[in-house]
Amino acid sequence: MPNQLANQNSPYLLQHKDNPVDWYPWGEAALQKAKTENKPIFLSIGYAACHWCHVMERESFEDPATAALMNKDFINIKVDREERPDLDGIYMSAVVAITGQGGWPMSVFLTPDLEPFFGGTYFPPVPRHGMSSFSQVLNKIAEMWAEKADELVLSGQKLTEHLQSQKMGTQASSVPLTKDTLEAATLNLIQSYDWNNGGWGSAPKFPQPMSILFLLRQASLGDQQALKVSEHALNAMAKGGIYDLVGGGFARYSVDDHWLVPHFEKMLYDNAQLARAYLHAYLLTGEPYYRQITEQTLDFVLAELTHPQGGFFSSIDADSEGEEGKFYVWDIAELEKLLTDEERALLKETHEISSAGNFEGQIVLRRKTSGPITPEVNGKFEPIREKLFNARSTRTRPATDDKVLAAWNAWMSITFAEAGRYLGRQKYLHAAQNNLGFLLDNLIHNSRLLRSWREDQAQHTAYLEDYAGLILALLALYQSDYDNRWYQQAHRLTDQMIELFSDETGQFYDTAHDQPDLLLRPQEIQDNATPSGGSLAAQALLQLAAYTGEGRYHDLAVKLLSPLQEMLAGYPAAFGSWLAALDFALGDVKEIALLGDLGGEAGQALLSTINKRLQPNMILAASDFPPADSAPPLLQGRPLIESQTTAYLCQNFTCQQPTSDPDILQDQLGQTARHNHPQQKE
Repeated sequence: MPNQLANQNSPYLLQHKDNPVDWYPWGEAALQKAKTENKPIFLSIGYAACHWCHVMERESFEDPATAALMNKDFINIKVDREERPDLDGIYMSAVVAITGQGGWPMSVFLTPDLEPFFGGTYFPPVPRHGMSSFSQVLNKIAEMWAEKADELVLSGQKLTEHLQSQKMGTQASSVPLTKDTLEAATLNLIQSYDWNNGGWGSAPKFPQPMSILFLLRQASLGDQQALKVSEHALNAMAKGGIYDLVGGGFARYSVDDHWLVPHFEKMLYDNAQLARAYLHAYLLTGEPYYRQITEQTLDFVLAELTHPQGGFFSSIDADSEGEEGKFYVWDIAELEKLLTDEERALLKETHEISSAGNFEGQIVLRRKTSGPITPEVNGKFEPIREKLFNARSTRTRPATDDKVLAAWNAWMSITFAEAGRYLGRQKYLHAAQNNLGFLLDNLIHNSRLLRSWREDQAQHTAYLEDYAGLILALLALYQSDYDNRWYQQAHRLTDQMIELFSDETGQFYDTAHDQPDLLLRPQEIQDNATPSGGSLAAQALLQLAAYTGEGRYHDLAVKLLSPLQEMLAGYPAAFGSWLAALDFALGDVKEIALLGDLGGEAGQALLSTINKRLQPNMILAASDFPPADSAPPLLQGRPLIESQTTAYLCQNFTCQQPTSDPDILQDQLGQTARHNHPQQKE
C-alpha cells in the first residue's frame, strides 16, 4: 500500500511512495505527529538523479525489517533537496558539523522541535568500511531516545546554537569596493589551477563554470593568462568522459582527476552554466569548436530536458536498468558491429578505444587529445556520432526528473537568450521566450513566485535564488528581443525580492520572511554547484540600477559585496558568482540606449556592432521610436539624430556623442575588429 508520499508531485518523493516505510512529506501533519507522539524525526534528503540515494533505497527503505524499525520508533520524512534547498542547507550544515563532510542521501535525526542531534549520509545495510549498519543506527538512537532523551535534546540544542552562530551572516562594512580584490582573486585562480588535468581540485572533480566565467570576464579586458586558463579548462572537459560526445551535454562530475569517468547524471544547472562558459569563450576567441560545444549542449537540452510548454526539466538519472552509466558506455564488440572498418580505424586513431575498456571493462568515449579539433576531423566523426546516437537511442533510457524549478530554468534561459542574441539562432531565442513566458504564466500565484512546477501543479514558496535568477533571465531576454514585458516583470520582481528577503540592515536571506516551519532562517553566502542567492541578488540589483538610474539598488548591492571582499580574494573558487557581481560593480558599465527602426538596415548594423564581441559589463536598452512608457528609463527623453536610428553610449555618468554610424559606435565601445563572428541566421 502506498505511503503518505503517494499524493506528492516531486519525482524523487514519488520514487519512494511504495516503500514499506511510512514516509511523510515535510509539513504540518508530520511535524505535529512527532510532537504529539514525542518521537524523533528521521529526515532523509536526496534528489531523483542521486545514485547513492537509489542504493540506500534498495538496501534499506525497501527492506521490510528495516522499515519496521523506522515505523515503530520514528516519524519518517522525505525531502527533495531541489524543491526545498532551505531544509537541505540547514540540515546539511548540521551533518557537516557532526561528521566533517556532507552529501546525499542525507540522513538526519531531529527532535520534535526540529533540532538535529545526529546525522550522516549513506548508511549501509550491514556494517561495512568502519560504518555502522543503518539498522544499528536506528536501534541505538531508539534506545537512547527511550532512556536518555534529555541528552539527545541537549545535544540538539547545542548543535542548533552552533548553526545559529554560523548563520549570523556578514557584518555591515563600509570598506569601499576595490579592484585589488578582483586582481587577487584572478591570481589565486591562476596559481591554483591544475595544468596537468585541467580545472581545480582533485577527484571527485567538479566543473567550475563560475570560476571560468569570471576569468573570461578578465580575459575580455585583456588578461591573456586568464584566457589561457579558461581555454585549458574548457578543452579538458570537452574531450569527452564528463562531456557526452554522442548526445551532447555534461555529466555532474568526474570520479577521477582527469575528467574520464563521469558520475553519469546530467543536471540542468550544470549544462546552463557550462554552455554559457563555452559561448563566452567563443565570443572572445572566435574558436568554432567552442561554438559547437555550446550548440550541442543547448540542442541536448531542447531535445531531452524541455517540456512541450517551454519549461526545462531538472535532471536525467545516472542509472538505467539498475546500473550506473549503462545507457552511456560501450563495449568493443558493439562498436565493431556498428561501424565500418574505416570508421573503426578513425575512431581508434582519434579516441581512447581499447578492448580492455576504460571503465569497468566498458568504454567511456573520449578523444585522445585536448584542444579544439579541426573542422575536417569533426566532419569525419559526425557520421560515426550519428550511428552511435541512433544505436544508443534504442537502449532503455535513464529516468528524467521532469519537475521545473524556477532558478534552474532561469539560468538556462540566460544562456539561451545570450546564444540567440550573439549567435543569431532564432530557435535559442524562442526557447528563452517560451521558457520565461511559461514561468511567468505558471509559477506566479497571487503575485508571488513559486519554486517548482510539475504536471500543471505549482508549489513551494520561491527562494532568493529563484527571484534573483529570474530577474537576471528576464533582463538577459530583454536585451535579446527588447520586449518591455520582460523588463517590467524584472523591475516588479526586484522590488518584491527586496521586500521579502532583505532586512533593515540590507542583508538578504535565502528564504522569505514569512517562510514557516524552519529551525533558522538560512543565509548561504558561498557559491556551490549553483550560484548563491545573495550573489545573484547583487547582480540583479546592479543591472536594474543601470537601467533605472536609481541609486538605491546599487547601494543595496554594495552592502552585500563590501564585507565579502576578503573571502572573495582568498577563496575565489567558492565565490565565482560574487566575483562576477563585484566585477560589474567596479567595471565602468557601458549603458547603451538604441532608438529607431531596429529591424531596418541601420538598426541591424548598430546591433551587430554591439553584439560583435563579449562585453560582460554592458547593458542594452533598445526600442523603436518613440519608446513606450513601459520601456526602461535609460531610453526615455532621447531624440533621434537627423531622424536616423541612434545609439547613445553612457559610462560613469558621462554620455558619448550619440551616433548613427556603426564605426563610430565601435570606437566608442573600445572594440577591436579582431573577433567579428558572423551570426547564423535562421
